[in-house]
Amino acid sequence: MTPSPAIADHPEATLLLVDDEPNVLRALQRALRQCPYRVLTAADGDQALSLMHDHAVDLVVSDSRMPGMEGAELLGRIQQQWPECQRLLLTGYADMEATIRAINEGQIYRYIAKPWNDDELRQILHQALAHQQAERERQRLEALTRAQNRELSELNETLEARVAARTRELQEVADMLDLAYAELKRSYVTATQVFSRLITLRLPKQLQTNAQVVDLVKAFAETHGLDEEVTRSLTMAAALYNLGKLTWDDRLLNAPSERLFAADREAYKRYPVTGEGLLMALDYLEDTAQIIRHHRERWNGSGYPDHLKGEEIPYGARLLGLAVDFIELQRGMMLQRRTPRDDALALLRKLGGRVYDPELCEAFVTLCIEQAPDLGLGGQGVLSVDTRRLEPGMILVRDLHSDSGMLLLNEGKSLSRSLIERLMRFEETEDTRYTLFVRLPDGDPVD
Repeated sequence: MTPSPAIADHPEATLLLVDDEPNVLRALQRALRQCPYRVLTAADGDQALSLMHDHAVDLVVSDSRMPGMEGAELLGRIQQQWPECQRLLLTGYADMEATIRAINEGQIYRYIAKPWNDDELRQILHQALAHQQAERERQRLEALTRAQNRELSELNETLEARVAARTRELQEVADMLDLAYAELKRSYVTATQVFSRLITLRLPKQLQTNAQVVDLVKAFAETHGLDEEVTRSLTMAAALYNLGKLTWDDRLLNAPSERLFAADREAYKRYPVTGEGLLMALDYLEDTAQIIRHHRERWNGSGYPDHLKGEEIPYGARLLGLAVDFIELQRGMMLQRRTPRDDALALLRKLGGRVYDPELCEAFVTLCIEQAPDLGLGGQGVLSVDTRRLEPGMILVRDLHSDSGMLLLNEGKSLSRSLIERLMRFEETEDTRYTLFVRLPDGDPVD
């Protein structure tokens, strides 16, 4: 029988099988014959402990009842000397007392009932090794974070007088490290998020939209006071929403969604479900998986995969759908041509009540106009104004281009009265209106 493909995730794992009955050992070895594990065997507890001293063993499967040292005692001693080694008990249904003892003394990962099913046995071993691998990675990341915090503290002590200009940047890094450390202590959520972000880097550069989508949902959550759990699930969904696209070939990845037909269109529509499926085994990402599944639903029920309508669509999915469409429109991932930012906002507003939750859509568009979190301008006192509201001394924080793409004004330009008047005359000549992102001179408050 062909083993599960997932077993290949742990090709270097060393297993120790302990049983006083040679027939049982041979049966276990046959079940694992096609698995990429190094398998050791022992006939009793003393021999097993000797092998533990001589080899780096990742997982032990021990029979419950053996002459001399019973399985519970053996696993208890292994737990004391090699706590990182995963421990499983092989037991008959009548051995409840021994099973309870193994759970209490040996802190076993699972027990396997005799007679076992080979497929279930292989799956249990895979899960145990995956759990062990995740725990080791969590510990490594915690150690790395502590080391980075120590290094950062030393740098602050020795360089504070000379790095005043970089204080803000260093503080942001310190805050991120502190947050990551706290999250790692509470759960595996942050570790899972880091791994998933690394996976998304395999996408072509122009399709790596996650960072901007994350910035948008974070800014919305902060502005509208969403609670911590909702914000956490939303942020994770923004980081992972296109996980299902990793199963596509390059041709499908690079094609605008509105230009897909027939089988390609159906494959595209499956990516939210694929993304949810990849996260189903992670209980703590259940809410995140639901947001990802439904972020392509539409307010009027024309979306997919479940054709939910109105408030049947989870709130987080409605918000994520707005953020994703806003960014992907600008990247040319939905229509054949890239949509300018202002035109993308206008299109979202136009589709409110049909494609998007109308109230949520208006709040989202307002956030993008007033704060522009997707441009990395949050926290800089930025105003979004038309030319009639410009005042001398305002400083441009984003390049201004004409409708034809010509650069009109560079980022960092201080606006004078004459420059504002020339810009207004140019608008009249071109019969258009421009929106500028500006900040006031240092020291002037932003209303």
